[in-house]
Amino acid sequence: MAKRLTVIATRAGDDGTTGLGDGSRVAKDSARIAALGDIDELNSALGVALAEAELDAEVAADLRDVQHALFDMGAELCIPGYAKLDGNHVSQLDGRLAHYNGTLPALSEFILPGGSRPAALLHMARTICRRAERAVVALQRMEPVNRPVLQYLNRLSDLLFVMARIANRGLGAGDVYWRNSAKAPGK
Repeated sequence: MAKRLTVIATRAGDDGTTGLGDGSRVAKDSARIAALGDIDELNSALGVALAEAELDAEVAADLRDVQHALFDMGAELCIPGYAKLDGNHVSQLDGRLAHYNGTLPALSEFILPGGSRPAALLHMARTICRRAERAVVALQRMEPVNRPVLQYLNRLSDLLFVMARIANRGLGAGDVYWRNSAKAPGK
């Protein structure tokens, strides 16, 4: 990025537009800005989880790496035609997902978000990640999007789910299983 912000209150957006990294201006409610906003919110949610939660050091380190990748993703979406993420980013998440998943027991029932504060914060980030993914899909219907962006968000939501389970296990909280009301009593 050649230009850094030196003034935060520029007043240039008072007309309902915002500037992209290539100098063009778009409406603040455009699909591109909606996707950027959701990715920014996701990154902020991860920041809250890192600041507030008692997370395993390995999980925390991985989340910090994810924050950097999300910032790169935001830069990519801020400059139409620019690509920063690649298959290596997706492969890294696949590797971390396999690593953590391999330490957990299989699930036989759905789980509810919660169990411990760290897990709940990671589940909140997971749901924001899914929204960001939907926003990028909406953007992709109108403009080309680098394929690894969608792949990364899809894998990341899975990783956050697994990390929430890791957080519960680490604190001895256990997962909160859904009570399936469709099951017959006693079965």
